[in-house]
Amino acid sequence: MNSVKIKSYAKINLTLEIQGVENGFHLLDSAVANIDICDTIYLKKKKGKYSNVIMHGQGSEHIPPEKNNALKAAEAFSAAFGTDGAEITVFKDIPIGAGLGGSSADICGVLNGMARLYGIEDREKVKALADTLGSDTGYMLNGGFARMQGRGERVTPIKMDMTLYLLVICPKSSVSAGACYQKYDELPHTLAWHESQTENCIRALLEKDVNGVGASLTNDLYVPALHVNDDVLTAYEQARSFSPLGACMSGSGSAVFALFETKELCVWAKSRYKGKFRVFTAKTIVPDYTGTKKQKLGIWRSPYRLSEEEESLLGGE
Repeated sequence: MNSVKIKSYAKINLTLEIQGVENGFHLLDSAVANIDICDTIYLKKKKGKYSNVIMHGQGSEHIPPEKNNALKAAEAFSAAFGTDGAEITVFKDIPIGAGLGGSSADICGVLNGMARLYGIEDREKVKALADTLGSDTGYMLNGGFARMQGRGERVTPIKMDMTLYLLVICPKSSVSAGACYQKYDELPHTLAWHESQTENCIRALLEKDVNGVGASLTNDLYVPALHVNDDVLTAYEQARSFSPLGACMSGSGSAVFALFETKELCVWAKSRYKGKFRVFTAKTIVPDYTGTKKQKLGIWRSPYRLSEEEESLLGGE
């Protein structure tokens, strides 16, 4: 295999609870899921240990190479597994600085793509590498519904069959995760025991109780994010105005999502949105980044192989 194509999906935090701080890192307990907003990543084998990355969309063209996490992931992979590099092209649809995991999606898309290119099947070693590159990259490597704990390295898949329908409201202004966590540390916190909303959310997911999921949505970074970016409050109030089952901020913001019982209600809410922010309808999905799921009947074609048109557009042979 000389080239691959990966669709790497955004995530939402249904819950995000901070359990404390250890060695300067915040310890999380979070129920997470992928949604069907994705970046598309093309990789082609390149001789030598170094890789190149070209970015398109969401303003990513201006990311300098030394700060490009997709490039860092590719070169870290080559160093860890002794492989050659890759020519990488990333088409971004996941908004940047929105708390939807766009950077982690690119890291993990590259790691999954490199593993496919070079026939690396040791998923545990790839996961260990992902954990060194970001707090939620270990989760994003496989995705789906999961509980993410600690610094994000402890990932427990949630085996269930349920689709959630969401309206995602995304201000163009971003929230710096570092500034958000710093503000969290500056604000007072209660030390009183409270019921784990993450456990409540997981229970509701397993019971296919969408109302219970809506009631359990929570994010300990929401109030700090309000101090960093006023647009978060505006987006949240707009989301609540449609009377969803629940609304919450994802990650450290600035994106906010509203949970609805059906796809039709999401479409209805989007059609009546009059605000100035970007708005998307989305649903949760369970990606198959390993290519092990049984294919549907019909002519099978690898989801990782580029079409002739894609090869020509990317300067392929």
